[in-house]
Amino acid sequence: MKKVTLVLSFLFISITSLYSQTVIGKYAGEFLAIGVGGRALAMGSAQVAIVNDVTAGYWNPAGLARINYPQVALMHEEHFGSLANYNYGAVAIPYGKDMSFGISLIRSSIDGIPDTRNALYDANGDGILDIHTDRLDYTKITEFSNTDWAFYLTFAKRHSDNFYWGANVKLIKRNIAEYSAMGIGFDVGAFYNPIENLFLGANVQDVTTTIVAWSTGRNELITPTAKVGVAYSVKFLGGTIMPAIDFDLRFENRQTASTFNVGPVSFDLHGGFEYNFKNVFAVRAGYNDVKQFTVGAGVFLPKLQIDYSFARFSQSEVERLPDTHRISLILTLEEPKFLRDQL
Repeated sequence: MKKVTLVLSFLFISITSLYSQTVIGKYAGEFLAIGVGGRALAMGSAQVAIVNDVTAGYWNPAGLARINYPQVALMHEEHFGSLANYNYGAVAIPYGKDMSFGISLIRSSIDGIPDTRNALYDANGDGILDIHTDRLDYTKITEFSNTDWAFYLTFAKRHSDNFYWGANVKLIKRNIAEYSAMGIGFDVGAFYNPIENLFLGANVQDVTTTIVAWSTGRNELITPTAKVGVAYSVKFLGGTIMPAIDFDLRFENRQTASTFNVGPVSFDLHGGFEYNFKNVFAVRAGYNDVKQFTVGAGVFLPKLQIDYSFARFSQSEVERLPDTHRISLILTLEEPKFLRDQL
């Protein structure tokens, strides 16, 4: 029953808001904020300063210049039990001595939503349909999906040994029942390693403000989000331990929905750490911006990295939503013929 209520509430808010004109769409880009990769999600999504693999196309495009071999990533996730499905795939290729290119694809979908708009039975015979007094004709109930797509094209460049920069072109497609929308946006990111073992990162998502144009005439604006991160790596018990902290700065007037706010400006915190034992295995934990405690682990096999993360909402047991499990794979073509050209 809670799942049905959740779907119907989301559906009501989505459909009734389609007929407005151009507005700043509060949470309009929220499906883009879920995150990708078992490593990142196990660390509370604190990744801006440390990402160094194919998932950088999502977390911080500058980090993509840190790869030395082609990589492929895949992830599947189910939210709220199996109510919402989230899938991710990406490919990254190093080019020359200091550049990288990447392609990432995200699909988020709720399928099989009951459509009762044409199923009301006119109980009084007066042609006026009232959901409070009329019955449903179950033979007229159909189904539809709410599906969101995001396609990232990433370019990254190593400017010097300790400074990298990158950018995304981001294409968005959204569908809900017979309505659809298209959007385009841009992200820019930077990575800086000022001293040994200290990592700094920044990523400004939707830097020019992303417009999502609906087929109804409504236009939603996704305002910029500035993500800033810091991490430090320390030798520990034969491996390395790395704490990381990210701050998200938004301008959507989220107020109490954020960690803290100053007027319309909101701040959200992500924190996590990783213990990596000689690139054989890793254990991770964190706390993210939606008040979830996260844990996870990773195993490093020849050419293959397998990462798992677990997330639990902090509500009481009676009200708590189902736990979230994520598994991701990263395949690295680690062979001499694929190695990046060296400086």
